[in-house]
Amino acid sequence: MTAPPDDIIIAAEDLWKIYQLGKQEVKALCGVSFAVKRNDFMAIMGPSGSGKSTLMNLIGCLDTPTKGKYYLSGRLVSEMSENELAFIRNQEIGFVFQVFNLLPRATTFHNVELPLIYKGASKKERFEKTLKALEMVEMDHRKDHRPSELSGGESQRVAIARALVNEPSLLLADEPTGNLDSQTGNEILNLFHKIHAQGNTIIIVTHDADIAQQAQRIIYIRDGKIEREERRGEHNDAF
Repeated sequence: MTAPPDDIIIAAEDLWKIYQLGKQEVKALCGVSFAVKRNDFMAIMGPSGSGKSTLMNLIGCLDTPTKGKYYLSGRLVSEMSENELAFIRNQEIGFVFQVFNLLPRATTFHNVELPLIYKGASKKERFEKTLKALEMVEMDHRKDHRPSELSGGESQRVAIARALVNEPSLLLADEPTGNLDSQTGNEILNLFHKIHAQGNTIIIVTHDADIAQQAQRIIYIRDGKIEREERRGEHNDAF
């Protein structure tokens, strides 16, 4: 497999992940292959134990495959070192998790600013990009508040702003509405549609069919393999 064309952000070929538990081998992924174009909105869906979390960890450069090739933005990340993977995660991927992971004593602004501090950005750049990210999720008016002063939906918006502040190539969300009530969850999904419309590539990992149906494309995974794939219209109706 040669490096994919520029319009392909993710290219995976024959990905395997095998864990050794004593004398027993556990095959979490078994020869998974797929590609994702830039500005795709994709969902990965499957029950517990299907391999979707393992696949998410590989896509997010949090782990490496036992065998197979994985390209992200034209770079072969499946053969990178831990330090190289950490750099890719910081530069290319914005993570949104079910748990918001906000620093409790830090303001909204500082929580969003943190990735830029780790990156070594100047004070001026940090201010401009942090404010831009907060405006994108409509939380700039809450920039001086701490997490204890925010609702669950507001906290997730801050977490999404933090994921976007480095202007990543890929937004990777793991059960992003799992800790929210249905109305707030719908608001967050509408926000993902807005972010996607601005040109971002989004992958949501979920076990919830209603959430998966919001994506343009769904990959169903079971027993470590892609069971089937479903493509939907280019513009889905948000909730």
